[in-house]
Amino acid sequence: MESDGPRRLAALLRTERDACISAWRKQVRELPSARHLDVPTLNDHMPGLLGELCSALESHSELTIPEAYQQGSAAAHGIQRVQDAFDIAEVVAEYNILRGCIHDLADSNGVVLQGKAFHIINQVFDHAIGVALQTYATQRALEVMRRREEYLAFVAHDLRTPLTAISLAGRVLEQDIAGRENASVATRMLKSLRRNVQHLERLVSKVLEENTSLQTEIGVKLERRETDLWPLVEALIHDLYPVAGTASTHLLNTVPDELTVYADASLLRRILQNLIANAIKYTPRGEIVISARESDAGDSVECTVTDNGTGIPAEFLERIFEKGETDSENEGGTGLGLAIVKTFAEAHGGRVSVESTEGVGSTFRFWLPNAPSRI
Repeated sequence: MESDGPRRLAALLRTERDACISAWRKQVRELPSARHLDVPTLNDHMPGLLGELCSALESHSELTIPEAYQQGSAAAHGIQRVQDAFDIAEVVAEYNILRGCIHDLADSNGVVLQGKAFHIINQVFDHAIGVALQTYATQRALEVMRRREEYLAFVAHDLRTPLTAISLAGRVLEQDIAGRENASVATRMLKSLRRNVQHLERLVSKVLEENTSLQTEIGVKLERRETDLWPLVEALIHDLYPVAGTASTHLLNTVPDELTVYADASLLRRILQNLIANAIKYTPRGEIVISARESDAGDSVECTVTDNGTGIPAEFLERIFEKGETDSENEGGTGLGLAIVKTFAEAHGGRVSVESTEGVGSTFRFWLPNAPSRI
């Protein structure tokens, strides 16, 4: 009889729950994002969902359905699937696959799904899908927003160094042409340049101030290729000359002419720019040496930026690459520069380190893996 259908199905699901979940897993494994997951992560709350369905079938009441989700299992599942890199279609598909497995199980055991039983199944699954998708979409939106904010903070930080170089170069030019005949037009243009640079610097500082509490890691997309390292370093030294030159700091490129690195050239430039700019800050009069060599094992390239500046206190070394960590005497510092270095080096599969002695200087190192063998 139809009135016995819900209870018969509930009894069948309680007996065959593991077999039903096993059949579900076999089909869900066909989803691209599910292939690499271990069994507990893949199952997540699905066994519990079957238990909730059984309770609803046994009571014959839809009133138990909202109560079943007060514990938030479907909501937690939506967040979990964001972490598992499922797309939204895959989240819907896995629920519908389980719904199909229930239909197959009922059919193979002579249980007719119609009337109340059919209605309760749909209510439970449709509600679960709705809750999971709502939390999935919310979590994705939050992650996109955090990534955009952090990327903006990283870009804003990187803008500081070239803006400083432009500002200092402008001041040198102003001093150089002061007192010359017919210099009024050039002086006005340089003053206009200085005002605009100062405006940009204020905008960058505002962005950085609003993003100093960021805790997420930026998603970094790499476009790696073989890159000649010497000319990249030489171009950086040329660009940073106004910053270093006005402080009597000498920049020396000792990278071998023939050395190449397998890296994203844009991100590599930003790693070196931050390390060199950081060294300039703490080496007002002295020498900064940028060097590199292939590792003894031949599987990576080691790059170093060494200075003979003020050095770093020992208690600060362990957390120097963490976001928000900055020298208390460095007014306006955000603690993002070295965090960027660490993030971008690790995105390449590399690592970073630092050695420093107060009053002697510092050496920052980072390693980038070579291109994988094509054999």
